[in-house]
Amino acid sequence: MAEDFKDPRDVAWHPRRATELFGHKATEARLLQAHQSGKLHHAWLLSGPRGIGKATLAYRFAKFLLQVPNAHGARAHTALHIAPEGHAFRQVAAASHPDLLVIERAVDQRAKRLKTEIAVDDAREAQNFFARTSGAGGWRIAIVDAADDLNSESANALLKVIEEPPKQSIFLVVCNQPGRLLRTIRSRCLHLPMGSLSNDETLKVIRQLPADAVEAEEGAVREAVELSRGSPGKALDLIGSRGAAAFGEFMKRSKLSPATAVEIAAAFSGRETAEDYHVFCELLVGWTAEQARAAGLRGAGESLARAHDDINASLRQADALNLDRRQTVTDALMRLEEALKAS
Repeated sequence: MAEDFKDPRDVAWHPRRATELFGHKATEARLLQAHQSGKLHHAWLLSGPRGIGKATLAYRFAKFLLQVPNAHGARAHTALHIAPEGHAFRQVAAASHPDLLVIERAVDQRAKRLKTEIAVDDAREAQNFFARTSGAGGWRIAIVDAADDLNSESANALLKVIEEPPKQSIFLVVCNQPGRLLRTIRSRCLHLPMGSLSNDETLKVIRQLPADAVEAEEGAVREAVELSRGSPGKALDLIGSRGAAAFGEFMKRSKLSPATAVEIAAAFSGRETAEDYHVFCELLVGWTAEQARAAGLRGAGESLARAHDDINASLRQADALNLDRRQTVTDALMRLEEALKAS
């Protein structure tokens, strides 16, 4: 009998197990003050770039509410920290707290991967969850991680519960791109935009992870942190990635010839390079957008802005249609070189 596919998110450094939060002190204080006031809004939208700690803050707040449900008791605290030995922390870390529901992509056992979207049945589970009485007599909390994965059906199913929240219920909605979220969900949430971390904060996050999470030399870790633009989650993806290494080669070149472009693109010649290709594409498109913005301030950003759109479209098309990644990257690099000369 084939072994079941294990959820790749079930790792020792999952946000539900985090004991510290790096950065985001103002956002943390806002949530704590709202709880201390005794008038806690029922739905919060935590938005910002992927991998910066939004889910970590959501779980941190959930653990605090479950451990310190009373507003009066919360006033004795200056942060959302509770001891890892506490019952709420231990149950949340073990994904076993009866008053916490996590709405996320499910595992597709047949395809041996995570599903691409949060299914409507998973979102409807919130209706059943909030219909039940709280096991501990306190808060019932739903974390949506991430709302970007909702499809139209699951988003509307979730909206029904957010529109008519039961007493002492909280929704913590994690979202990377809030502009794409259903407008009616956004309108019912208090929005807490969260920014990227500094390089020092990002490095602190990486260094406090278990040793088996980061198997790389210090130089490689620092390079990944630099490329991550303040996202520890992205930094982890970049460590040891051939896509990141290929982008590093691109960054070393002051000028790109067709032969150099082909050399860099050779990293994506095999079937197994899909993940590295995605990493490279994200880095290249992000860098091109930055160059276009900088050139725009000088009044010379038009060519780079057009190149950004063209490259982004071609890279996505190649992925969707399973086109030759090597040729697509070569073409994208030469298109970028042409735009850089024009700017």
